[in-house]
Amino acid sequence: MSALRYNWFKRLSVFATIVMFCFTARLVPAAEIFVEAESFEDRGGWQLDTQFIQQMGSPYLLAHGLGQPVKDAVTQIEVSDAGKYQVWVRTFDWVARWKAEGTPGRFQLLVNDVAVGGDLGTKGENWQWHKAGTVDLKQGKAKLALKDLTGFNGRCDAIYLTTDPAAEPDNSSDILPPWRRKLLGLTESVEAKQYDLVVVGGGYSGMGAAISAARMGVRVALIQDRAVLGGNGSSEVRVWAMGNIRRGKFPRIGEIVEEFSDKATKSPGREEEFGDELKEEVATAEKNIDLFLNHHAFDVAMQGKKIASVDALDVRTSQVRRFSAPLFVDCTGHGWIGEKAGADWDMTPEGRMGMSNMWTWGEADAPTKFPETPWALNLTMDDFPYPRDYHAQWFWESGYDKDPINDAEAIRDWNLRAGFGAFNAMKNRDGKADHRNAILTWMAYVGGPRESRRLLGDVILTQDNIVDKTEFNDGCVPTTWSIDLHYPKKEFAQKFPDNPFISYAVHDRRVDRMYGYPVPYRCFYSRNIDNLFMAGRCISVTHEALGTVRVMKTCGMMGEVVGKAASICRQNDCLPRDVYEQHLPELLKLLQLPGKAYRETYDSPIQMPKVILPLAGKLGPELGVKLSDYSGVVVDDSEAELAGKWTHGEGLRGFSGWGYHYAAPNSGALADFRLKVAKDGSYAIRIMSLPHENRGATVPVDLLVDGEVIERKTVDMRKEFKDNMAELTRMNLKSGQVVTVRLVTEGAGGNVHADLAQLLPLP
Repeated sequence: MSALRYNWFKRLSVFATIVMFCFTARLVPAAEIFVEAESFEDRGGWQLDTQFIQQMGSPYLLAHGLGQPVKDAVTQIEVSDAGKYQVWVRTFDWVARWKAEGTPGRFQLLVNDVAVGGDLGTKGENWQWHKAGTVDLKQGKAKLALKDLTGFNGRCDAIYLTTDPAAEPDNSSDILPPWRRKLLGLTESVEAKQYDLVVVGGGYSGMGAAISAARMGVRVALIQDRAVLGGNGSSEVRVWAMGNIRRGKFPRIGEIVEEFSDKATKSPGREEEFGDELKEEVATAEKNIDLFLNHHAFDVAMQGKKIASVDALDVRTSQVRRFSAPLFVDCTGHGWIGEKAGADWDMTPEGRMGMSNMWTWGEADAPTKFPETPWALNLTMDDFPYPRDYHAQWFWESGYDKDPINDAEAIRDWNLRAGFGAFNAMKNRDGKADHRNAILTWMAYVGGPRESRRLLGDVILTQDNIVDKTEFNDGCVPTTWSIDLHYPKKEFAQKFPDNPFISYAVHDRRVDRMYGYPVPYRCFYSRNIDNLFMAGRCISVTHEALGTVRVMKTCGMMGEVVGKAASICRQNDCLPRDVYEQHLPELLKLLQLPGKAYRETYDSPIQMPKVILPLAGKLGPELGVKLSDYSGVVVDDSEAELAGKWTHGEGLRGFSGWGYHYAAPNSGALADFRLKVAKDGSYAIRIMSLPHENRGATVPVDLLVDGEVIERKTVDMRKEFKDNMAELTRMNLKSGQVVTVRLVTEGAGGNVHADLAQLLPLP
């Protein structure tokens, strides 16, 4: 062969080899590795944040370190194919949407203890994939770590590694889009067993519904997207539970809530006061409840006007579970299940209440430092109310006119900027001289929202209904909170008029806070989705009425009613509306049962446990000395005839019954206690008086017999009396006579205390 032919043949062979290599390379797919951050084996100090799955498509890890970098999150991956991998990380710069100075969410991705590329979390106003860099990986196991650099809320959704340098990951914000499902090797769904009732949302309303239904023999799936129950009343948010329970038309309602309600002394309270473990124990003690913590319900399947099933994402593994049942309860607060099902809903377009992220601080034994926060709100000590008693309370609230659904993460982040900016003012600006030893001890990264969607039922409860005491034949849950609506506080709104972060409350106090206004059952089911109940702040009320029904104990009682209604639905193979139209007497009868009453199945006879709570009165359980402990004839202030302005109080301990009332001097207010004589005899006439420095020293008390004034006495209510009872006089009385003890405010010399009057038989 000539040299020319040989060289030509050699070149052709090389060319063929190259072509064959390229063809073969095109046939061999690129290696891909996909890691959800929430699946890390050891999260270190990073928190699992599940609040915004519906908006950005996924749970994620959050480095919530209060200014101190948190411990690394670490996991291992299996590398099937050795090679050079392009590394992508889904994150963003969480303050970029406000063009804020600095990048507080910086972190690094370490592969086998070596940082890939530069800092992450430094660009982008929205969630997006950042091209971190490349790494050479050997076949076998490799170590991944998320290294927080600031302690200021860096966040990571997922990590994608590929040997294809041209590949770009899908940035869809859909929940588990096909691309993610494929890379994670997930099946379409895992069928869970059939239930009688699926309760979505594990706050007070969801717990009330699940426990109530389970005790009435209903098989329940309770789905909660976080690791703890309680919602706003958990250790994550730390709002103490408000609203009076066990009173009104059905004083047994609320007994279940009392079993798991927090005992916090402040808001925000201490972590241990919220009893996360107790809540879980109470729920899991019910054999008819299957509890699914860390599951986020995100989709529904419909059969006509009924929900057939709900799909829920396991926020730790990305696996989807399907829950089927003839009945569902939306206790999500935002009305997610109703919205997905096409339920009618409403949301006030502007002037809504916002979201709070409370925080606390303390004192160290020596001076401490806190990083400068140029990215936080630019605050001085005059720009916010001083967090007295080391607590930044409920009024650290924002997002009034922002979209509470689609802008939820931005609202939460604005609250973080406000809290960190305030503490920066305390530590590094004009407050630093007084706060050398101050330390930031806690800040809620889980927001406490107040208002968003309201699902519409057959009755839409209004403020006028509540104030005018409109009677509904299905009225049941006592709402006792004032109509409490929040607005930006002008004093602190000037610097940030677009989104103020301090609120004040406007109270319509015409709500009967003792007996309560009975909210109708028809507010607790959807008017157009046949098998959907709702409980909590997404029930069928107007914006104004929401101001009273939204507090947690009231929401929990809604759940109790819904749970019992669900048992009637199963027993009669009917729907929520049918309970009102055909089985209302049965529901009202169930509402009279003790909270611990139970039956094995919804067709079984009801059984009573040996130990039940005593039946409370129409005003609830007595908080002070029980009226039955007094001898003779007694009349409590709750039964007195009060004229003028009186204020209910419970602060002075030692009172009788449910508290006391007090009125300002010279206010024209009067209190009449009418005592009917049971039999002829000699009696001491006494009133209860709890001493306090602001009480009147010359309180006039008129004594009337059968409507005629007999004499006037003067009582020094600053004085301490034996057993807190001041004797007014003694007299002989006949059976059937009525003695009226009248407290007068004119010339009282201080506040007048009205608590109890007594006719005490003398020996």
